[in-house]
Amino acid sequence: MIVTATEFKTNFGKYLDMLLGEDIFVTRNGKVVAKVVNPNVSAVDTISGMLAGKLPDEYDARAMREERLNRYAFDD
Repeated sequence: MIVTATEFKTNFGKYLDMLLGEDIFVTRNGKVVAKVVNPNVSAVDTISGMLAGKLPDEYDARAMREERLNRYAFDD
């Protein structure tokens, strides 16, 4: 969703509720100045949602995320 900075400021609570379902782009003078996202949604989940139907059935977003994180894990 795209909203102006004034609209975002005026109806801040409304847009906080909307973050549960979509990202919000805030504009000023017709240019995007901010992207507000839900911090509880990982980028992997967002991307895999956009790719739904385009990925093989055996694709597992959580397994892919774990694999990526494990690459950077330190052994104690």
